[in-house]
Amino acid sequence: ADLGVEILSMKEAGCSLDIVEDGNSFEENAIIKARAVAALSSDIVLADDSGLEVDYLNKEPGIYSARYMGEDTPYSVKNKSIIDRLDGVEDDKRTARFVCAIAAVFPDGTVRTTRGTIEGIIAHEPMGENGFGYDPIVCMCLSSGAPQRSLQQMRRTR
Repeated sequence: ADLGVEILSMKEAGCSLDIVEDGNSFEENAIIKARAVAALSSDIVLADDSGLEVDYLNKEPGIYSARYMGEDTPYSVKNKSIIDRLDGVEDDKRTARFVCAIAAVFPDGTVRTTRGTIEGIIAHEPMGENGFGYDPIVCMCLSSGAPQRSLQQMRRTR
């Protein structure tokens, strides 16, 4: 829908900052990124931080999801490591969630954040062909806790 607002990525806005994400939460990292860009702008700035939390692994990889096992490590290797670390763990203890925190920094310096999660369980093996990142190892769950479908089976719109 046409909101009468132009939304630009950092690249489209000509902003090329190397922002260090050293916060202790998804929200803190989103705020760090939004404030860094807002310092160069007089507009509202939105930024996010997201990742996967696996309860049995003390919420790893968490805020380190992109850097888990090294930034250049393929997700196929990261995913295999998580599955291997959960070898023998029952499904009811394989709970996990995707987390996304969004921060908005307004021209007056006001900061607002929000967080959303999608609950699931870690699969025993990667599934599907169309996912990316950690998608192939996360099964979405019904409210009963029974696996519903993998993220790859959900329609993506971009």
